[in-house]
Amino acid sequence: MDQTQINTNKDLSLGEFQLLKQDGEARRGRLMTAHGEIQTPVFMAVGTKATVKAMTPEELKECGTQVVLGNTYHLHLRPGEKLIQKMGGLHKFMNWHGPILTDSGGFQVFSLSQLRKMSEEGVEFRSHLDGAKYFISPEKSMEIQMDLGSDIIMAFDECLKYPATEEEIKTSMDLTYRWLKRSAAAMTRKESLLFGIVQGGLSLKHRKYSLDQVTSVDLPGYALGGFSVGEPIELMHDLVPQIAPLMPKNKPRYLMGVGTPLDLILAIDGGVDMFDCVMPTRVARNGTLYTWAGKISIKRNEYREDSGPLDPECDCYCCKNYSRSYLRHLFLSGEILGSRLNTIHNLHFYMALMKRSREAIEQGTWTEFKSFCLSRFTKKTAVEAV
Repeated sequence: MDQTQINTNKDLSLGEFQLLKQDGEARRGRLMTAHGEIQTPVFMAVGTKATVKAMTPEELKECGTQVVLGNTYHLHLRPGEKLIQKMGGLHKFMNWHGPILTDSGGFQVFSLSQLRKMSEEGVEFRSHLDGAKYFISPEKSMEIQMDLGSDIIMAFDECLKYPATEEEIKTSMDLTYRWLKRSAAAMTRKESLLFGIVQGGLSLKHRKYSLDQVTSVDLPGYALGGFSVGEPIELMHDLVPQIAPLMPKNKPRYLMGVGTPLDLILAIDGGVDMFDCVMPTRVARNGTLYTWAGKISIKRNEYREDSGPLDPECDCYCCKNYSRSYLRHLFLSGEILGSRLNTIHNLHFYMALMKRSREAIEQGTWTEFKSFCLSRFTKKTAVEAV
């Protein structure tokens, strides 16, 4: 990439993505949404049911969160997009005034393998809550997300199981493409940005085929779906750096549902800009914490009399105010405060990882930072020994 000075003060128009710097394949950019600018690489906190579990919006902001992700399937079932729209939209409803991305509901619907029936038109399924029947088509998914007032809307796609046959992959890719064109045709809300989703299983040939299909529809951004669905993690680590650089350079690249700090660093190195995953919040509630020395399990007896901070290299609220001993006590006692403090730390760590990644790319020191992270995140840690 030409390393001449880029005007970072340029006013971006809605949906515009500016690639500011590239170091190898690692990219530093910014994307304009209706609720503000997103600095990339970025990790988006997952707020499935209009809340990031255990966190207030103010705490999310304090942690450095830029984007919150909402779940179309869950919000459609409860409380319903029409109620949220009546309450002023998802931003006002959950008191989050930054960008919001909503997924299409496809992943959740397709995970209900025993409760759904798929056709060309869409998917009929039964609610996991009460067994009531629902139907979501590409048009319905767009309607729900537009009613929510999402800044970034994901196209309705089929998330394929792993493993899948050649015929299943081809059929799924073609259906996803047809559904993408219907999703794009149904978009009427100018403030929302539609992203298409590349599928294709774990084959580079199929991924290229799907990429050609999806990018034939001109959209503000594109995502890689169908990863982290049960495949050996090495396959994802191998394939993402092969397919991501083939995605449009002037559009943001989003890897859906991934992952660990190691996954993020390897994907950034392969050219990915955006991420989301329940990992940091979910494992926090189970006592697993990410630190700059690797991940730890706070329940371990070695922390019983440990008066030191969780992570001496972290400046989050949790690390500045509480000891490992206290965090262990809270976890073993089943106290809500333990889940809150652990979540604050893990999200802060993920956001700091993204901030340091952006700085390293800007400064041309990405290779060194990547090596530093790999040395910290790949060694065997206490939590992996239990």
